[in-house]
Amino acid sequence: MAGFMRTSNPALNEKAFKGQVAIGEAMTLQGTVNKTGLLLLCVVATAAWTWGLAHSNTPEAVYPWMIGGFVGGFVVALVTIFKANWSPITAPIYALLEGFALGGISAVFEKTYHGIALQAVGLTLGVLFVMLLAYKTGLIRATQGFKIGVIAATGGIAVFYLVQMALSFFFHFQFSAINGGGFWGIAFSLFVVVIAALNLVLDFDMIETGVQGGAPKYMEWYGAFGLMVTLIWLYLEMLRLLAKANRK
Repeated sequence: MAGFMRTSNPALNEKAFKGQVAIGEAMTLQGTVNKTGLLLLCVVATAAWTWGLAHSNTPEAVYPWMIGGFVGGFVVALVTIFKANWSPITAPIYALLEGFALGGISAVFEKTYHGIALQAVGLTLGVLFVMLLAYKTGLIRATQGFKIGVIAATGGIAVFYLVQMALSFFFHFQFSAINGGGFWGIAFSLFVVVIAALNLVLDFDMIETGVQGGAPKYMEWYGAFGLMVTLIWLYLEMLRLLAKANRK
């Protein structure tokens, strides 16, 4: 069983649930779903606040909140990954911080491409529903080969993004073809969106494995946190894809 507990999401890897056996109440699927819903509400609440701030008389005031949300969310995510038993506290904090960031960046995109934020939200939720349906019906199975392929692709994307950031920061070099709105730029974003969507299948599988293995109750929060990490990535990639598709 342990050999199959792998995912490219660092929050939901085999170490997350390994050795986690409930002493009292155990993790349930419904509990994880409920906590995922609560985290989504946290994201929406703070995102609405920074969205409103970005559309106020002082829109520049949103940038410290947006940057602080991304940085703070990254730090809290690392803490949660290494201290899963803290997740009942850190997972909501992560969601609130990421909400600040997502509300701000969504507003920035919205000012250039009207309606893009609502489209990205709808597409992200639509992909979540489709992937959950495909997983539950067995249309997509989290086999070992499937996991290895998704992990390799996700790792490759992460390395590419890191290299691109380093080249941009130190040498002011940009991959214009991939970052532009042309064929290759849209094709790359489509590829990344597909890989992010396939990560949802691995997340579903890991959560189900935790439930079947009798993981502790607090792992419901951890499972919900891991799923949020993938959903936020998917939403951001949807924004990028839609922005490229709308460029003239």
